[in-house]
Amino acid sequence: MLFPMFRQIYIENAVREHARTQGILRRFPKAARIPCERYTEVFNRKAQSFRLQKKQPALILAQKFKQHLLPTPAEYNIGARHNYYFSHLLNCPYDCRYCFLQGMYRSAHFVLYVNYEDFSSAIAHKMREHGADAVHFFSGYDCDSLALQPLTGFVEHFLPHFAGHTQASLELRTKSTQIRALLDREAVPNCIVAYSLSPQEIVAALEHKTPDLQKRLDAIRALQARGWPIGLRFDPLLYHPDFKQKYREFFDSVFRRIQPARLHSVSLGSFRLPKDYYQSIARMYPEEALFAASLEEKNGMLGYKQAVKTELLQFCRELILEYVSPAQFFPCEEIAV
Repeated sequence: MLFPMFRQIYIENAVREHARTQGILRRFPKAARIPCERYTEVFNRKAQSFRLQKKQPALILAQKFKQHLLPTPAEYNIGARHNYYFSHLLNCPYDCRYCFLQGMYRSAHFVLYVNYEDFSSAIAHKMREHGADAVHFFSGYDCDSLALQPLTGFVEHFLPHFAGHTQASLELRTKSTQIRALLDREAVPNCIVAYSLSPQEIVAALEHKTPDLQKRLDAIRALQARGWPIGLRFDPLLYHPDFKQKYREFFDSVFRRIQPARLHSVSLGSFRLPKDYYQSIARMYPEEALFAASLEEKNGMLGYKQAVKTELLQFCRELILEYVSPAQFFPCEEIAV
C-alpha cells in the first residue's frame, strides 16, 4: 500500500521551514496547506469521527517537544535489560479492527513529528547512560514503522545512528512490504524488522488494507536473503472454536516459508485491550463478532477469560517451540507451563 494522497496538510508554524517539512510539501503540491500553532488544535478536537476521518485522513506536520523516549511495559521486551519505545508518527494507514489506536485517539489524521534529530539525541543519550548494558528501542507502537516509509524517510535517518553501537538494537514493528529502503542498503545487525503475522482468514476479515500473509512472508524471505534480522510477532492471537487446527496450519505455513534458525526473536500474545479503548472501539463496530466474545477485566485490561487464554497461549507456545529455540521466544504475556 502506498501512502495516502493527502488533500489537506496541517503545518505547525514552528516547523514550516524545516527541511523535512519542505520536502514533504513538495510531494503534495495540490494539497491544501493549513497553518496551526499546535497539532493538538486539530488532533485533539472533541466530537470527531475516527471512522469518517479514516476514509480521507489529513497529514499534520508537527514538532515533539518532550518525552521522545518512554520506557516500555515490563512484558514488552526481546531480551535486553533496558527497553524504550518512541513514535515519530501517530496513527496508521491500515485499518485493523482490533487496533488500540482507534480507541486511544479521537482523530484518524496522521501526525508526523519532523524533528527526528531530537529523537536521535534522546536515543544517543540513553546509549551513553546505559554504557555496555544491552538496550532496545522499539518503533511502531503508535504507528507502523514502514508503511509510510517512502514519505517519512524514517529508515534513512535512524539506522545510521545504530551503526557501531552493538549494545543497542532498534526494532521496526510492521505489517508493511515497503522494504525497498532496507533492501537497498547493507543489513544492520542490530536492527530487527519485526513482522506482525496472522492467519490469512484473520487478515482478510480484520486487518483491512494490510498486505496479505503471503506478501508479508515474501518480504521476510527477501529481507532474510539480504541478512536482515527478523522478528515474528504473533499478536494478537484470536480465539476460535477451531483455533487448534487453524493455528497449526498457520504456523506450519509460516515456518516452512522462512528460515526459523536465523530468526532474531518470536513473540506472541492474546487479544487484549485497555477497557476504555475497548469500549470506544466496540461502539464503532457494534456488529463486529470480535467484540461480542466473552471477555473479563483484569488490571484495567479486557481479554479472554483465563481458561481460554491459557489454552490458546499454551497451545501456540508448544507449536512455536517446534520450530524455534527457547532462547528466541519472548511471550508478551505470562504463560503457565
